[in-house]
Amino acid sequence: MKYCCNTSSETLEWISAIIDFIEPFSFLINAHVVNFFKDKQWEALDQEWMSCLRDEKPENILLIPSGHVQDHWPASLKDFVHTLRSLSFPREQAILADVDMLPLRPVLSQGMNLKKKHEVELLSSVVSSVVHTVGNPTVVDVGAGQGYLAQVLSFQYKHSVVAIDSSSHHGKVTDARAARIRKHFAAQMRKSGSGNKCPDVPMTITCRVLSTEMLKALTDVPLEKNDLELNACALEGPRRSQSTDANRPCSLVLAGLHACGDLSVTMLRTFMECKEVKAVVSIGCCYNLLTEKSSENSCSHSGFPMSTGLKSLRFSLGKNARDLACQSAERWSSLGEDAGLQNFELHSFRAAFQMVLSKHYPEVLATSPTIGRQGKAFRRQQQRKSLETRATVDSTRKDTDEKKPIKQTSSKFDTCSSFTKFCLSAFSRLNLEHPQDLDLLATWNEAEAFTELIGPYWSIRAALGPVLETLILLDRLMFLQEQGDPIEVVMIPIFDPTISPRNVAIIAKRL
Repeated sequence: MKYCCNTSSETLEWISAIIDFIEPFSFLINAHVVNFFKDKQWEALDQEWMSCLRDEKPENILLIPSGHVQDHWPASLKDFVHTLRSLSFPREQAILADVDMLPLRPVLSQGMNLKKKHEVELLSSVVSSVVHTVGNPTVVDVGAGQGYLAQVLSFQYKHSVVAIDSSSHHGKVTDARAARIRKHFAAQMRKSGSGNKCPDVPMTITCRVLSTEMLKALTDVPLEKNDLELNACALEGPRRSQSTDANRPCSLVLAGLHACGDLSVTMLRTFMECKEVKAVVSIGCCYNLLTEKSSENSCSHSGFPMSTGLKSLRFSLGKNARDLACQSAERWSSLGEDAGLQNFELHSFRAAFQMVLSKHYPEVLATSPTIGRQGKAFRRQQQRKSLETRATVDSTRKDTDEKKPIKQTSSKFDTCSSFTKFCLSAFSRLNLEHPQDLDLLATWNEAEAFTELIGPYWSIRAALGPVLETLILLDRLMFLQEQGDPIEVVMIPIFDPTISPRNVAIIAKRL
């Protein structure tokens, strides 16, 4: 079935279908994979699925979150994957026919990585297009970071821009970078003899707690050079840079590039509560940081759920589900076999280390310890080993007549050694002494028989991620659709999901 979200009733129907489907899998959604071995989590899944997938090729397992299945899989598993795919909002990058996208000038893209450049180039063009349709008001870049989006909107698209961020360091970096860019533009104009006015730098505001009230206050305060103290009082103590604007129009467009957690929610609420905000362009991120209204909590300003329709269903996600909503099917499918196996091995190490904590440090385990992102160092080591192994394989093939592929697997000794190093590093991060009589090899031997199940389990669980993200996005969309004011709202994927997985923009305008 193909679902639509053009009206609040259609959106609610889609939301209800998602909830009906995922509720029987709450055990899987709420599982924490660090407890895979300790709690024998594979036993809760359909044993026919696990029996089939334990011998499946890693590259096929990695495609499960993207909705791909194999013909020989059980019918119930194929139905599960296909249904999840049908319930997920499409992520294929949309063709933006009415948007005039300009390539970023080198001075503006300086310092951006490929992902950031892709995002800023596309989003700035979308925001500029929206601004022109609502009377060319001031743009507020919410959660501006180092000001990349704000500076492109200001210098390349010639809009009046305010950049807001909670970090004073980011504000200083934004100001310094903007000054360099303005100097470059001024030099280019002098060189060409152009009489055009050099674009103004974006104004920056540092605000520790961004709220709907704070954003509303922007519509009341003129941006003049000599009103720093007044502005600071009016905006609850923010820091301002000087602006060359004598006055600022009292209408705004809010734009957020991956505004984390409740920040995206605050933008949407401000749009609805403040008539001076003519439009909003929001791309959310970090759903794990959302505040959530439980059935016992009557707070109306939590990040999830937002809509009256979803609140009426009395459905809650929970932290593990919000974490899972951040999973990227496209990132999974882009992993090669080697990288996939390395990922699964690292998850096995972490889950086996949880068994160590459970047996020897139960008081530490009770605190839900985190051991940091050790995976990167181990992944680099494994990649080096993989390259060395491949070189040895190629050399061996030159000296033999047979050209059969040689399976690249780590020896048992190498795996045990890697697990020991992983544990020692984890002990260090948790400030724990390593008992001399602790037999890590015995723990690994206990877990090893089930390590081939962690990849299938992790992939099946990750397949729920896009649906959970869809639920969060549809809740935000329905919140806007439920409002009485005449507004136009769309939800559209504007980035390439393989480059930027959180690629869905919610765009709303007052009519």
